[in-house]
Amino acid sequence: MTTPPLAPTTPLPGGEIPLLGFGTWQSEGDDAYTSVLHALQTGYRHIDTATAYGNESQVGRAIADSGVPRDDLFVTTKLPPDNAGRERETLESSLEMLGLAAVDLWLIHWPPHKQASPAVWERLRTLRDEGLARSIGVSNYSPSQIDELTDATGETPAVNQIPWSPTDYDATLAAELGARGVVLEGYSPFKRTDLDDPVLAQVAAAHGVDPVHVVLRWHIDHGFVVIPKSVTPERITSNFRALDITLGAEEIALVDALGIATEVTER
Repeated sequence: MTTPPLAPTTPLPGGEIPLLGFGTWQSEGDDAYTSVLHALQTGYRHIDTATAYGNESQVGRAIADSGVPRDDLFVTTKLPPDNAGRERETLESSLEMLGLAAVDLWLIHWPPHKQASPAVWERLRTLRDEGLARSIGVSNYSPSQIDELTDATGETPAVNQIPWSPTDYDATLAAELGARGVVLEGYSPFKRTDLDDPVLAQVAAAHGVDPVHVVLRWHIDHGFVVIPKSVTPERITSNFRALDITLGAEEIALVDALGIATEVTER
């Protein structure tokens, strides 16, 4: 049996995060269990869930049944903004359902009340320091909100998980996060991408793959984390093929231009 390839990683304070992960948003019940189990059997080692998804117990069961050693896994979950003030209770519940002593990454899912909320960030830091999470970060935060957390506590979130795709590409935003040492993690990579775009078709044909593989590999070659989701075994397996290719600098620039063109059009 061929050993599946390992996704490239990038460092976080508490360990390495694989750039290709597996998302579980809107995956429920048996679908969540079977899709995560299939993803782990395929070779994914980064699983993304959240308290709000309501599937942490199914994700935990799939992790347990997969037989993949804990040290080989990277597991993310998230604090709902409505649970601000109940951080400890929320994380302990997540860990129980996931069957883990600690998560690799815990994120504030959205800014509570649309505010940066340094007090919430401080409580994440406390629970991280107690060993319940290895790294901590945020999701759907602006650079200015991240700066507010840094200014208040002296610590910058390790990750900002945001909607991201070639169409969403914003070199300025990526550079701003990078300058702060924040890893950009993108979700919904296909949602706003025109997979029939001639540029994606051209690059895909050059590598003998589909446009979805180009989209995923574009993230990876930029150093962005990407977490495609699916409950279809064939698609889960197919998405993993993004690890089989590497885009050249000119190809990456062509895909980058899809976001630049969209930005110009929207203006």
